[in-house]
Amino acid sequence: MFRRSKQIRESLTKTRRSFFGQITSLFSSGQINEETWEDLEALLVQADVGVNTTIRLVDRLRERVSKGQARDPGTLQELLKEELVALLGNPPPMAVDLPRLLTVILIVGVNGSGKTTTIAKLAKYYQDRGRKVMLAAADTFRAAAIDQLKIWGERVGVPVIAHQPGADPGAVVYDAIRASQSRKADLLIVDTAGRLHTRYNLMEELRKVRGVANKRVHQAPHETLLVLDATTGQNALSQARHFKEAVEVTGVIVAKLDGTAKGGVVFAIAQELGLPVRFVGTGETVNDLAEFDAEAFVEGLFE
Repeated sequence: MFRRSKQIRESLTKTRRSFFGQITSLFSSGQINEETWEDLEALLVQADVGVNTTIRLVDRLRERVSKGQARDPGTLQELLKEELVALLGNPPPMAVDLPRLLTVILIVGVNGSGKTTTIAKLAKYYQDRGRKVMLAAADTFRAAAIDQLKIWGERVGVPVIAHQPGADPGAVVYDAIRASQSRKADLLIVDTAGRLHTRYNLMEELRKVRGVANKRVHQAPHETLLVLDATTGQNALSQARHFKEAVEVTGVIVAKLDGTAKGGVVFAIAQELGLPVRFVGTGETVNDLAEFDAEAFVEGLFE
């Protein structure tokens, strides 16, 4: 728990030193007035918390202040922390934690989001926790994606099932499930194509991959996790909407959180899309992946 909190806190350094640092300064003034509300609203929007989420937050805080729950900026900051934690919610346990012979996780996201690297981090994360992991290279549209996954698989010591570039992604998933079952693996992580999210063909391909998994393993895929690049801010939100509509996304992994000052996008993802954030990428090494913790995340924004 301590290591996870430390990872999350360090990944938020840029966000904390910019917009949320200014929010902390705002709360060091002597009184709450209309200017306080205007400045808070502007800073939250600039941190990519999102306009709708910001309005809801500020309205909720105004209501609590009107009820006498805060009379000075210092107390108001504590109320803001409470509201931010509440926005992130309390999601149910991940399906990967439930007992079954084979759990299948589908990883989706656009090219360049950090998807392949995140898959390697996820494989290492679960391998370190005693799971027997295999990877499926179902992004067959890019030879580089297959090669990259194979390299990462070697680095973390996880087998990769792959076909030739241009092969049917469904066939890769079929073979990967068979291989996982024969080798007694209990977790299969599937990389998928990440072409532009506006292309209808991509979404159809993802649906086919889901169908193949479902026919071979009961209720598979058990999780469909969307990798979003935190550095793209509100554009990440747009991508998430497209994928959620097409492939029943169950959760989000926010990659490259350490590389942006706009970590507030996590609140917009949770609030506007109703999707739980499951992991955050906290750095560039294979161990730089932390299970998401709402309280540690919010504290990391203000410390």
